[in-house]
Amino acid sequence: MLGNREKEIGKIQKKLAKAFGGAVTAAREGDTIRVSGELSSWEDILKACRMAVSKDKRNVHVVNDIRLKNAEPVPMRTPNFTDDALEGKEVDVLIIGGGISGTSIARELAKWDLKVLLVEKEADFALQASGRNDGEVHPGIDLSKGSLKQKYVLLGNQRYDQVCKELNVPFERVGQYAAFTNKYLKPAVCALVLWRKYHDGVTDTQVVSGEAMREKTPAFSEDFAFAMYNPSAGIVSPYQLTIAYAENAAQNGVELSLNTAVLSMDTEDGVITKVHTNRGTITPRVVVNAAGVFADDVAELAHDRFYSIHPRRGTDTIQDVKSGRNFRTIASVIDISRAALTSHTKGGGTLRTVHGNVLMGPDAVECREKEDFATRPESIKTIYEKQTRTSSVADTRDIITYFTGVRAPTFEEDFVLEWGRNCKNLYHVGGIQSPGLTSAPAFSLDVAEAVAMRLSEDRPVPKNKSFDPHRKGIPEVKLLPPEERDKLIKENPDYGVIICRCEEVSKGEILDALNSPGCPPTIDAVKKRVRPGMGRCQGGFCSPLVAQIIAEHEGIPLDEVRKSSAESVLLYGSSKGGGSHD
Repeated sequence: MLGNREKEIGKIQKKLAKAFGGAVTAAREGDTIRVSGELSSWEDILKACRMAVSKDKRNVHVVNDIRLKNAEPVPMRTPNFTDDALEGKEVDVLIIGGGISGTSIARELAKWDLKVLLVEKEADFALQASGRNDGEVHPGIDLSKGSLKQKYVLLGNQRYDQVCKELNVPFERVGQYAAFTNKYLKPAVCALVLWRKYHDGVTDTQVVSGEAMREKTPAFSEDFAFAMYNPSAGIVSPYQLTIAYAENAAQNGVELSLNTAVLSMDTEDGVITKVHTNRGTITPRVVVNAAGVFADDVAELAHDRFYSIHPRRGTDTIQDVKSGRNFRTIASVIDISRAALTSHTKGGGTLRTVHGNVLMGPDAVECREKEDFATRPESIKTIYEKQTRTSSVADTRDIITYFTGVRAPTFEEDFVLEWGRNCKNLYHVGGIQSPGLTSAPAFSLDVAEAVAMRLSEDRPVPKNKSFDPHRKGIPEVKLLPPEERDKLIKENPDYGVIICRCEEVSKGEILDALNSPGCPPTIDAVKKRVRPGMGRCQGGFCSPLVAQIIAEHEGIPLDEVRKSSAESVLLYGSSKGGGSHD
């Protein structure tokens, strides 16, 4: 009699043979199903790997080793310089990745007396998925019990009030509506709500009528018959939260190193002994792999790749703040179709951000490149075709900007949070896609504790008695009461000099950003921290002034100021002989 493993891999092989002939094969290697061969389209590669997903999704992962015919792998972008800033550095914990996963884990590890270093290949934190998403704090209504996603989204949602208060980051529980246009579906949805409550632990869901929705938010579509409503859903600025985590980690002794790419590793007897970067070689006791879409690549460097990431692109649009005056919640229309029900996204929604804009999206498009941040017209069209069915505030004429992020799903569509299977001192934080932002405040606690306990096997790891969970944020002058604003300006006149008129950002706030922990002296870094250039004109008027402030603060010529990375040159020297314009 064949065992269960053999039966399962036999069924997978039959499916692959039927779909692709002999071009693709699957083999079971321990708790990994490795799919190999060559196919002529990326869509077929994804199809083949999805066919290989095991029923035991929690423990058995698919590894994609299928080659794309007539195509070379797309390399990871890395900084274009080298130095020896980290050469010979010895640390207890090396965290790879400066997104929400890496920075939240760094902050929680700072609660122990450990030497922690976080490296990020980009020029700032949250430049990939953590800064390119809608900022929704999910209630978990769409997730079934048993997955790591479902476990941590509920725990993470509960922690948001405390975490954002400690880190001085704006957070609002604005509620989420998942709306239906077909009244006959209401009994089935009510049954689903009860199941989610008593089986899955999502206890705050209500079923509300279309009339009740429109009474609260008149902009909702007249076609809505009813909706599932979760008051626990919230909004946060994903990049500001990520930066706040990094700053609080630095405040408590964690070392941060930007523009630092991990290039290779040395291993011995299943242990990482050296990590080579463009800024020198590091000796870690433990490595935390929080590298986002490149988590499986980092795993490969450590000879511990037991899962694969397949990138999924998503585009969002941002509308002017005037759209947000009539919309103060999160909403989406739920499509009941085969395509919608088998999709890995609800298709995006309409969301009012913590800064008062209306955000629409994201869509979900599988892509081959892990850094494919291009925004395509068809994505904008898809988003607005759906969101005009949700609310009257959806209007392409009000778009002030758009952006695209790349999610990092595994083929099992769940998080990977575990120690390495072949590498003893590597902890994987992989597959962190939506609801990763919501889940991070919870799983970061468990990851940090697991790492501290593993390190304590060699020698005691006491708690950091001087740990301070509180971060003092930069004052948002435009939101202060008049008397407080006047007092602040009297103490420091720079707070009275408005640089960005759209967002009413002062020179004092920009200088505070430049003086904050880990802030690169770039236009985009300042923009993410205090928002000059985030308004209607998108920096058309204030960017030159911000550049001048940066140049003066850093004591550098204006043409050395960069937009983001070292390659993003703004100026190539003066014109007309360098004369000034009075």
